[in-house]
Amino acid sequence: FSYSIVSCVPAVSRDLFSIQPETGDIRLSGALDFEDVRVHELQIEARDKGTPPLSGHCSVWLEVLDVND
Repeated sequence: FSYSIVSCVPAVSRDLFSIQPETGDIRLSGALDFEDVRVHELQIEARDKGTPPLSGHCSVWLEVLDVND
């Protein structure tokens, strides 16, 4: 399988997340701010290496909690 991030909501979140294509591990590559965006939605695609290749999609929702309050 090969994993990829297809889209992010909001679109500015795209640079904040990365995914390992081989394992599907999602990593944070920037700082999240509760005051700016409270929920991020990532559309993930998994594609196999068959002929023809088949794919599946899922949504990952990330809720940012304000730990200061």
